[in-house]
Amino acid sequence: MSNPQQYDLLIIGAGVSGSALLYTTARYTDIGHIGIIEKYAAPARVNSLSSNNSQTLHCGDIETNYTLDKALKVQRAARMLATYCLSQPDRDHLIYPYSKMVLGVGERECALLRARFRELQPHYPHLRLLEKKDIARIEPAVVTARRGGLRAEPIVALGSIDEHTAVNFEALSRSFVRRAAQSEGKTVDVFYNENIRHISSEADRFLVASDTTCYQTRALVVCAGGHSLKLAHDLGYGRHYSCLPVAGSYYFTPQVLNGKVYTVQNDKLPFAAIHGDPDVLVPGKTRFGPTALILPILERYNYRTLPDFLRVLQFDRRVAAALWELLRVRDIRHYMVKNILFEIPLIRKLLFLREARKIVPALRYRELSFAKRVGGIRPQLIDKTQGRLLMGEAKIDTGRGAIFNMTPSPGGTSCLENAVLDMRSVARFLGAAVDEQRLAQELLGEAPEPGQGEFAGRMLDDTARPASRWRRFLDRLQR
Repeated sequence: MSNPQQYDLLIIGAGVSGSALLYTTARYTDIGHIGIIEKYAAPARVNSLSSNNSQTLHCGDIETNYTLDKALKVQRAARMLATYCLSQPDRDHLIYPYSKMVLGVGERECALLRARFRELQPHYPHLRLLEKKDIARIEPAVVTARRGGLRAEPIVALGSIDEHTAVNFEALSRSFVRRAAQSEGKTVDVFYNENIRHISSEADRFLVASDTTCYQTRALVVCAGGHSLKLAHDLGYGRHYSCLPVAGSYYFTPQVLNGKVYTVQNDKLPFAAIHGDPDVLVPGKTRFGPTALILPILERYNYRTLPDFLRVLQFDRRVAAALWELLRVRDIRHYMVKNILFEIPLIRKLLFLREARKIVPALRYRELSFAKRVGGIRPQLIDKTQGRLLMGEAKIDTGRGAIFNMTPSPGGTSCLENAVLDMRSVARFLGAAVDEQRLAQELLGEAPEPGQGEFAGRMLDDTARPASRWRRFLDRLQR
């Protein structure tokens, strides 16, 4: 190996989460020497690749499985991301305006959405309760029956038509890396085609070994999906976690929808309900999905990651017990069997057509085609001590300068919010300063309270001034 390269902060993984951390650290801290390592030849080649996710900017208003607190947390994360995208000169390649709605079909779902609208309306000024005639103006195909006329069953939707709702997370990752590299007074190094083999610690440094180089760093943040857990295990952290990779697949149709149409989530299922979306890079098409299938790999379509999966699975009786508890739930058991059938070429179109017709009743078999090499993998963690599958964000913050991010929640929408949390944690560990004023103004459009300047990771006298709303919000998240 060549001589070690030394950093204050080293980030592994240049997807949207890792690149967001690179940007926020370079722009809002005084950390001087930052590096990011990516195993592929460009940023965002795995789950942040535009074809490997739903491209949705989640705001919490049409995600029916969110509590109000979770929805408002997601709303703030989405606001940060939209603020960044809309301030960029290439904004039209980053963020897109489409209508969006969550569709309720049948009396039970309609009642649920009406109650949810009453709960959310004070917090979401753009959200509207859409009756059948309103839906018809926005999405005619949703209200049209198979034989013509209006569909008979009751439907209602929550949605909006005047917001930015889609993001190209691949282009966003490139934007973050490009902006970080332009930071003045900083050394920002970006390494591509570097596959990390192992990490270890020595004194006050982490040693990160790739195929060709050994890097040294005072602080380390890993944003590499399921591989993050493998690297955490290298340092002895997170060994009570096992990984269950869940893959999503999609189908294309001609453009039957004008915007995004989601369906009501089954609270017993840990996986996303089917939705229809425009694809920002495939004009004239609507993409439906995802299905959900457990696969023994950590990256979709990359079966060379099978050995890494076996290492993070750590199959034992506790993992078996957790999986058995999942299979005992009737809804989950039937859902998993159904989604296995969705992957069988001869019957998958026919089976998926029945699901898609909940959104577009007149959709025809010949209009549906399986989207080849579209869809990513979400690493779901199993907590072996509790014997259950973990939902939402998966993160290990060691408190000793190393952070491992497995699964952001909800997806890429949380990249900047999560980056700010990790940035503050790293700054505190390194004794670095964070420019709180600039961050609040640029990412939230907020002016800090009087007397609020820089927040230092080396702990300025916080008792001498009131905490800003942003500071209090992040402190609650960290607790």
